[in-house]
Amino acid sequence: MKKRYLITYDLNSKGQDYDNVIKAIKDASDGCWATYWKSSFLIRSNHSTANEIFETIKPYLDPNDRLIIMEVTSNYQGWLNEKQWEYVNNTIF
Repeated sequence: MKKRYLITYDLNSKGQDYDNVIKAIKDASDGCWATYWKSSFLIRSNHSTANEIFETIKPYLDPNDRLIIMEVTSNYQGWLNEKQWEYVNNTIF
């Protein structure tokens, strides 16, 4: 069963590893993801828990970095353009 997660992060250490963190986030998705915000992703995933996703990303984080992963339900609202909403509604959900 596919689940949806919001992942947001701040990489605060020198020499931040953005490329590997972003790759790990995309790899945790089933190929469907959106990043319309700085340092945040909305993904659709086959992972059943946020902890499974965290373990995928964790090797690329430093102790000073911050990350939160939350499962998202169909109860959502926000400010996106029409094309972005279409992708979120038709692909992510």
